[in-house]
Amino acid sequence: MLSSSRRRQASLAALALTSSLALAACGGGGFEEEGGSDPASSGDGPAELQVLIGSSGDAETQAVEEAAQAWAEESGNEVEVIVANDIAQQLSQGFAGGNPPDLFYVDAGVFGDYAEAGNLYPYLDQMADADDFYPNLVDSFTLDDQAYCAPKDFSTLALQINTEAWKKAGLTDADVPTTWDELETVAQQLTTPDQAGLVLGLGRDRVGAFLVQNGGFWVDGEAGEATATEPTNAEALEYVQGLLDSGSAVLAPDVDAGWGGEAFGTQKAAMTIEGNWIRGAMENDYPDVDYTVAELPEGPAGKGTLLFTQCWGIAADSPNQEAAVSLVEAMTTAEQQLTNAEAFGVMPSRESAQADYVEQFPQDAPFIAGGDYGQGPVNLPGLGPVVADLDSQLEQLKTADVNDILESFQQNAEAELK
Repeated sequence: MLSSSRRRQASLAALALTSSLALAACGGGGFEEEGGSDPASSGDGPAELQVLIGSSGDAETQAVEEAAQAWAEESGNEVEVIVANDIAQQLSQGFAGGNPPDLFYVDAGVFGDYAEAGNLYPYLDQMADADDFYPNLVDSFTLDDQAYCAPKDFSTLALQINTEAWKKAGLTDADVPTTWDELETVAQQLTTPDQAGLVLGLGRDRVGAFLVQNGGFWVDGEAGEATATEPTNAEALEYVQGLLDSGSAVLAPDVDAGWGGEAFGTQKAAMTIEGNWIRGAMENDYPDVDYTVAELPEGPAGKGTLLFTQCWGIAADSPNQEAAVSLVEAMTTAEQQLTNAEAFGVMPSRESAQADYVEQFPQDAPFIAGGDYGQGPVNLPGLGPVVADLDSQLEQLKTADVNDILESFQQNAEAELK
């Protein structure tokens, strides 16, 4: 169990580290009266917004810049998009100095820390069409019953299947697994001396899906409580342990792979469980590997997957909050999200964009279906080091006592959440 001083130091360090997944913001205070034709700002003249992003590459940067400039021309405001070099450091400095960017990406995993620290302006209830965002995504940015920010996009986990290996094993479309028992069966059938039936990535961001499928999870975000020691969680980890013990599944490092996508692309795995980001890796690095994607098999409690998402955060200290909300509205229209999907491969966070997205990217239908039943990450404040410790323990899942893993997380999480 982590000592209080070590927890405090580790929490700050974890926040700084995981902030690199999020994106920063800058600003201040009040609102103009509605009804005028003046630009949306908090003071005299047009607003000058800073938007700090942690971009995945040139395509994302260009898409954000073009959308921001279109809004600026329409609204009469000014906007500067800044690509962070070190998002954790820049965000920390901005918050500490009272001059953060107005608008920034916030990763769901660090949202709770930012919200509890008072760094975020809760604005989602100001958006007229806020109920169009997937409820599970909104839950990822909710603390103490307050929904803060608009989800900008999301990813989920699904099952990838090597088409050639599937045919060689004598399997057909009718054999695509829809239950845990079926997953175990086909994993065994696909296992050969040269190829694992199923390769799993390390940590909670993969095996956590099995907890959801069994009706459990590490925490109850709404109640603000750790729930790791619920029996359903032990049952889920024991199921995964059984796959590993039988040899029908292995962890990525056991086949000298850094993640499931690498094992799958190099054909050391006939199946893996990864997010929709695997599409880019397969197209770029393994274009000759033919594969298909299916929703994750249901567990005893039904369907379950994990959600990975970021929102558009607005700084509590921003003097341009009204204009920032207006920019978020422009950035999150269904049309803009579909443009982003085409530009850099993200899935829209609006339910109204689902049909058009699936029509445009039919191969991603299993991924986007998870938006209806997926579970967001652990987002309660102060749990960064506790989650990091959990990941470390899960690396030894094949031989570990699952109850020891869950008890350790429960005790450390409860100590932080007091």
